[in-house]
Amino acid sequence: MISLIQLEPRYAETDQMGIIHHSNYAIYYEMGRVQFCKDMGVPFDMIEKRGLRLALTKIKSQFKKPLLFGHMYQLHTKLISFSKVKMTFKYMIIDESNDVMHIGYTDLAWLNQELKPVNMFKYDETLYQIFKHVEENEDEED
Repeated sequence: MISLIQLEPRYAETDQMGIIHHSNYAIYYEMGRVQFCKDMGVPFDMIEKRGLRLALTKIKSQFKKPLLFGHMYQLHTKLISFSKVKMTFKYMIIDESNDVMHIGYTDLAWLNQELKPVNMFKYDETLYQIFKHVEENEDEED
């Protein structure tokens, strides 16, 4: 499953060169993850109501071409790895010509409300199985 959202960078997100500042990409990634979970039927607020949190543990960005104000982009978000304690998402930002502008990755760890790491399989097996099913279907699509 690939979740898609449209990005229309705001002027406030630019630097003095008119390029979208690198600090905005983490926000774009979060927007992609929120939409991904919503698309798979598990909105973020439902995850939090179950007493779970997702903590960002690693972020990687590869800037291929600059994003510019006044242009539209599409953010593709895909779950590429899932385990009992963490998951990894891949993000691709595509321009209107279908060129890959940016590739990013984030690792997230499952935490309880006390911000302690949890084993998802033991903590909430139903939610674990939903994510595992999506990740397994990703393998079949590649």
